[in-house]
Amino acid sequence: MDESSPENKVSLRKDAAPVALRASDADRDRIAEILREALAEGRLTAEEHAERVGAAYEAKTVGELEPLVRDLPVGARHAAAPAPARPYDASARPAVSEAESLVAVFAGATRKGRWRPRPRTNVFALFGGVDIDLTEAVFEQREIVINVNCVFGGVEIKVPENVSVHGAGTGVFGAFDVRTSESPDPDAPVVVVRGTAVFGGVEAKAKRGKRLKNLRKSPG
Repeated sequence: MDESSPENKVSLRKDAAPVALRASDADRDRIAEILREALAEGRLTAEEHAERVGAAYEAKTVGELEPLVRDLPVGARHAAAPAPARPYDASARPAVSEAESLVAVFAGATRKGRWRPRPRTNVFALFGGVDIDLTEAVFEQREIVINVNCVFGGVEIKVPENVSVHGAGTGVFGAFDVRTSESPDPDAPVVVVRGTAVFGGVEAKAKRGKRLKNLRKSPG
């Protein structure tokens, strides 16, 4: 049989298996938010929530994410992708990768010193601790969002005292403590902390004596 014939080409195309679409950080973030709301509404137990969130952050493909919310109502607002944050010097600097993940499972994870936070940081702590120190960080975005899912663990977030801090979270047999503050400087970055603490604790607060310098200058 001629392998170049049209009939054979069609057969080969039919037998070819489709490649699974790789999941992005935004996809995992969207699923984690749906799971957080399901926990708050009583649709999931704390154990179910912990299991599914862990699976979401370990997922490699969209196909692995879909079963995690298949039995949950999904609001229309989750279908729209979030708008990327505007860098301070967007006209001169190339776009940065949108998100990074910090995972601590029976262990610890730390981010501190002079580092460049992404527009979104996804944090998952399971019987572990995560320490995020922004007091010496280089801010390249107007807004930094930290999504936290903490189960039997602890997450501590420190920010400079001249940076605005906003937060919204749920504590289930745990504490979600975000000390809201507004910077007097309208050009100061805003750190938004949101998520869930289940049998654990999340704390975000300004660190006295630590101030972000050169708010109006492009970071070096």
